[in-house]
Amino acid sequence: MTGHPDWTTAGALLVLAGLAGLLALLPLARRNARIAARLRALHGCPGPAATAREGRAGWMRLFGGVGDAVIGSGLLSRKTMAELEQTVSATGHRSGPVLSIFIGAKFCLFLGLPLALWLLLRASGTTLPLPLALPLAMAALVGLLLPDYVVRSMRRRYLQQVEAGLPAALDLLIICAEAGLALETGLERVAEEAREGSPATANEFRLTVSEMRILADRRQALVNIGTRTGLESMTRLGGTLAQSMKYGTPLTQALRVLAAEMRQTMLTRFEARAARIPVLLTVPMILFILPCIFVVVAGPAAVKVMHMDRPR
Repeated sequence: MTGHPDWTTAGALLVLAGLAGLLALLPLARRNARIAARLRALHGCPGPAATAREGRAGWMRLFGGVGDAVIGSGLLSRKTMAELEQTVSATGHRSGPVLSIFIGAKFCLFLGLPLALWLLLRASGTTLPLPLALPLAMAALVGLLLPDYVVRSMRRRYLQQVEAGLPAALDLLIICAEAGLALETGLERVAEEAREGSPATANEFRLTVSEMRILADRRQALVNIGTRTGLESMTRLGGTLAQSMKYGTPLTQALRVLAAEMRQTMLTRFEARAARIPVLLTVPMILFILPCIFVVVAGPAAVKVMHMDRPR
């Protein structure tokens, strides 16, 4: 049996060589893609990203038109409109037809998903053991709840960005306070300077400055920064600023302590995530690493046993 080639080993080597070749060609493919994108930009041709943006803009216009029609029809009460507007504004989008797009998406998906499912089942000729109304109702429920799930995801991501950029914004506010700027002017300057690094935090500061100019009680605008976001760090910041404005306590020292506590909280959170890594790696290690070890250790013995069992 020693003169016959081992086709299994040769096939494995060929597969490994093919994978290595593909990995070697990845940098070249990325380079060619960058060159093609630059050429399209020079010639004014829209690339795949621009085409995708245009497609999304078309869907947004459709949803916005349907949402405007639903709002104009008076089907939704004022209380429902206020709740939906508060839900959408929690994602940081407080300007533009965002509410119309949200309502239009719920309406279109509520009607469109059951219709698409019915057309698909009818075209394929699939027979269901359950009544047809049940999957259609489930599709309508998914279409109604899917925009809410997207909005919750956007809100969670937005609040994470706000909390991540808050310590650096507090350092900028400390510098503005030490430079002699008033609180309102300092918040406005921080919102302007933090616009590139942390646009979510800058947006919240900008909104707070606008409320301080409009509301009769400026401290209420500072309290609203915690009520609006629901973050503990923003609530503490608003309370500290309101207390400093009311009692005249030193602002810089309180902001330094608050920034240090926020950084320590973020560090503790990162350490907790790092401590979970060994537990999370247990399942991948059992599924992927241990079988490879067993193949390497027991593979030669298994091949030898298979050769011994073959007739000569």
